[in-house]
Formats: sequence, C-alpha cells, structure tokens
Amino acid sequence: MSAAKTLMSASAVLLVAATTPALAGPVMNDIKAKDSLICLVSPTAPGFSVPNSTGIFQGFNVDFCRMAAAAILGDAGKADIRGIGFSDSMKTIVAGEAHMASRSITRTGTRDADEGMVFVVTTFFDGQGFMVPKSLGVSSAAELDGSSVCAEDGSTTLLNIADWFGAQGMAYRVENIADKTARLEAFFSGKCDVYASDVTALTADRQLAPNPGDFVILPEVISNEPLTLVARPDQAFEAALFWGFQVMLNADKHGITSANIDAIVADLADQPPAVQRMFGADSATTDMAAKLGLPADWAYQIVKQVGSYGEVFDRHLGVDTPFGLNRAKTPNAAAADGGLMYPYPIR
Repeated sequence: MSAAKTLMSASAVLLVAATTPALAGPVMNDIKAKDSLICLVSPTAPGFSVPNSTGIFQGFNVDFCRMAAAAILGDAGKADIRGIGFSDSMKTIVAGEAHMASRSITRTGTRDADEGMVFVVTTFFDGQGFMVPKSLGVSSAAELDGSSVCAEDGSTTLLNIADWFGAQGMAYRVENIADKTARLEAFFSGKCDVYASDVTALTADRQLAPNPGDFVILPEVISNEPLTLVARPDQAFEAALFWGFQVMLNADKHGITSANIDAIVADLADQPPAVQRMFGADSATTDMAAKLGLPADWAYQIVKQVGSYGEVFDRHLGVDTPFGLNRAKTPNAAAADGGLMYPYPIR
C-alpha cells in the first residue's frame, strides 16, 4: 500500500472514531433493553423515600432514581423503585439484580474498593448523631456513659460509635438489630437508651414514633457521612448519573426549575452561554448524548420531569416540609453560599 493510501486509510479511521458514538456498556444496554431502570431505596425513610397511599415511592433519594431514568430513557416514570434494607442493598447491586441505589449509603474507602459496585456522586452531606427519649433527661451526648445504643448492622454507625465513645472514655452497649422496623420498635419501647444514625435519618425516623415529641436529637454530630449514589460498574452509566446530577446543580445555580424551564428554552438565545450549553439543540449536552447513548434532550428532561437540586431539596426536606431544613445552613448549600454543592462545568 502506498504512503498516500495509508494516510487516507488512517484519516478515515480517525474520522469514524470521531463521529461514531461510544458504545454503551452492559448496564446501559440492560436498562435500554428492559426499558426500565431498577433503583433501590430505603423502604421507610420519610423525606427520603417512603411509599405514598398508592404505593408509589416519594422522597429526596427517590428523585435521583427518576433523574437517572429521565436522562437515560427520557421518562422519569420508567424508574423501577424498590424498597430494600440497608445490608441487602449493596449485595443486590454486586449480584447484578439492580442498576443503582439511592438510599443514603456513605462512601468509604473500603466500600469503594469492593468489586461489583461504584460510588458515583454525593447527593447529600450528612453526619451521625444520637436520638434519645426526653424522659432520659440528657441534653448532650457527653451524658451517655453506660447507655445502651440501638444501631444498624453493616453500617458505618457501629464504627463511629466505637470511635466516639472510646475517645470520650465512656462505656456503652450496642443492641445490633439489622431490621430497621425492629430496631425502631426496640428504641421506641425503651429497650435502648439511644438510637444512633445519620442526623437526617434520625429526623425522619422520629416521625415514625407514636408520639414524635417524646424524643429529641442531641446536638453532637460525630462523623462525616457523604451519602452517595451507588451503581453497577459501567463507564457510560456512571457518566450519565454523574452528569445528570451536575445538570441539576447547574440548573440550581442559574435559577432554572421544572416550572420555568420551558420559558428558558423558548428564550435560549438571550440566556447565558452556560445555559445555552445545557439546553441548546447543538450544544455540549447533545455532544455528550451522542457519546453516551442518551436522548438528545436528556438535560431538559431531567429538569422538566424532576427539577433542579434546590427544587428537589426544598420539595422533600426544606423549611415548608416536616423536616424543616434550611438548606443554606447545611453543607448541602451551593458552594457560592458556603456549602459543598459545587456544580461541574458542562461544556
């Protein structure tokens, strides 16, 4: 073959490589073949994931399942959301029986090193705390010497308890109960002096008490808990989850919600370049769609069907909900407001 023909052949290969969409991995292919995305959530976590009167899950974590379905399948309603206990959720992912989990799983070094699952993006920054009955008469975790603590088997909670009580030089006894319903029943009935979990989980679980006012959450936060979406390994799937979340953060930054997205798109020429790159017909997100095998309007569908990050937060956890959280006073505030939610550039 002549040098000229060799050069032409090489150029043709490069052209094909540059214009052919990247092939999706096995997880993306399975989602598309089933036309459904299986996502695991906690079965009973008010504010985060709880079935409504018709059995449909609602909550903060649930909306990230729907975000993924909107991005990949163009329809948030194609998220097959299943409630499952904590200790079984990661096993189910590793076994290949679900595509992802959005259920307040802390990203740790040893978990991240496990095969069969990947931690993709942190959706909520939390910390571990303690809940006690008012009748116990304590106002600080420093008063819990000699207490019995209800905690969850297989979670980071047990290690955090051991570290904290050891550092304080205090004795304690653990009631290690894997099933959440049984664990809460044990605490509410007085079998344990203390209930330990993430602070937001404590806030949710207190609502399940016969009389929530009988229990208080102590002020100490004893750990860092980056709660992260977990998925089966697949580069295209991981990218869709990560950048889908970034679309929600960038929409939040620019004040774009499910309510005003259509007006924004209709007036796209007058929007900032960053917004044009998210929602334009020939833009960064359409280029990403071709490479990842997503619908061309995947970014629009996420915001239209699910909302921005701030919208989702306020809908389920904000000041007008039973949680009553002021996002601006949590680590989940936007980076521009002193928080940890930092939107990556879509360009």
